[in-house]
Amino acid sequence: MDFHPQPRGGQPRPWAFPAPDRGVLGNGLTVLRCNRPGQQVVAVEVTLQAPLDAEPAGLDGVATIMARAFSEGTDKLDAEQFADELESCGASIDAYADHAAVRVSLEVPASRLRKALGLLADALRAPAFPESEIERLVGNRLDEIPHELANPTRRAAKELAKELYPASARMSRPRQGTEETVSRIDAAAVRAFYDRHVRPSAATAVVVGDLEGVDLDAVLEETLGVWTGAATQPRTAPPITADDSGRVVIVDRPGAVQTQLLIGRIGPDRHDRVWPAQVLGTYCLGGTLTSRLDRVLREEKGYTYGVRAFGQVLRSSTDGTGAALLAVSGSVATDVTGPALADLWEVLRTLAAEGLTDEERDVAVQNLVGVAPLKYETAAAVADTLAEQVEQQLPDDYQASVYAELARTGTVEATAAVVAAFPPDRLVTILVGDASQIAEPVRELGIGEVKVVSGG
Repeated sequence: MDFHPQPRGGQPRPWAFPAPDRGVLGNGLTVLRCNRPGQQVVAVEVTLQAPLDAEPAGLDGVATIMARAFSEGTDKLDAEQFADELESCGASIDAYADHAAVRVSLEVPASRLRKALGLLADALRAPAFPESEIERLVGNRLDEIPHELANPTRRAAKELAKELYPASARMSRPRQGTEETVSRIDAAAVRAFYDRHVRPSAATAVVVGDLEGVDLDAVLEETLGVWTGAATQPRTAPPITADDSGRVVIVDRPGAVQTQLLIGRIGPDRHDRVWPAQVLGTYCLGGTLTSRLDRVLREEKGYTYGVRAFGQVLRSSTDGTGAALLAVSGSVATDVTGPALADLWEVLRTLAAEGLTDEERDVAVQNLVGVAPLKYETAAAVADTLAEQVEQQLPDDYQASVYAELARTGTVEATAAVVAAFPPDRLVTILVGDASQIAEPVRELGIGEVKVVSGG
């Protein structure tokens, strides 16, 4: 019997994060486009220069309500008609507000891009903001707040923000507003915020997907190009400051069988030269199941299902006023809260004393760089990263350069960065759990003054 010869594997093709083409429409809207053959679902991300610190005093959450209201009707269609039109072309629109900007996202089959972009353009150009829909969105948001407070992970994040940042800083308060501030929002407030901040000259649209055969210039001019608005001066964001003196805050949850941990401080953002080394070192500390924290707390001690260390950009800017949140997050059983924290601090002290190993560094590089082609398989993933670069005032080739930097970063550099990121005596620790069970064991650790607050 004759067999076909066994196929041989070929040489892997070199991969780099795709580079976009940049241009500007006649109305001042900046456009980044990236042709990805075979990606028949096109992703569009529109970044609006309407950050949370632009919200009026006492109206925290108005940016979130505005973002959610973009799909609730236009000057041509009411909310139900708008939803029907989106559905008819297989498209979806989503939007959210964050500290850096408001982001509006569209996904649509390439064959229906023109119609979907027209709907997106109408939503941005002439949103209806009907009183009844704004009232419904405000009601929905008010309903969400008790659930967020009941969630230990979200409750810990709320308390950490309150502890880290000055009370006057927008970052110290919940991103989507509180019950008090959201209840004040009405259609007039949403319209005023829109009129002040949403205009094409202060926006960027990212379009990623299979654009073969699409006259994208014409499509954009016919849709997003008809959106008009007066030019505006770039906003100057206040510097991010934080108090990272070592201390512990216990959010009391009587009877809780687990303690939620969130330990953090702020550090350099993506404009800092240390960022790639910080990413690599933080991954070695707690980026995956085989990282140091999990090896000790999960595999050796059995305290937890998993503990993660991460860096989350708060705002990244060329003027040096940005920062990233550097944190460790996880949960442990109530009765081992003290021992788990003791071992966590010992991991940090050992790391500072002995450093990372070359093996840890090599595994982290392979995991971070080696899986990048899979991470960016979809148009949506590429568009999201490009829009993120826009929000953080980064060059278009930033992501590609970061992967190159990660591959070049050595063990010594990664060690220095992660040790600087997580100094054991400069960490704010939030514990959501039963204070009667965990307060005394935590005080005995000597990792900072312990304060107990209500879990409400």
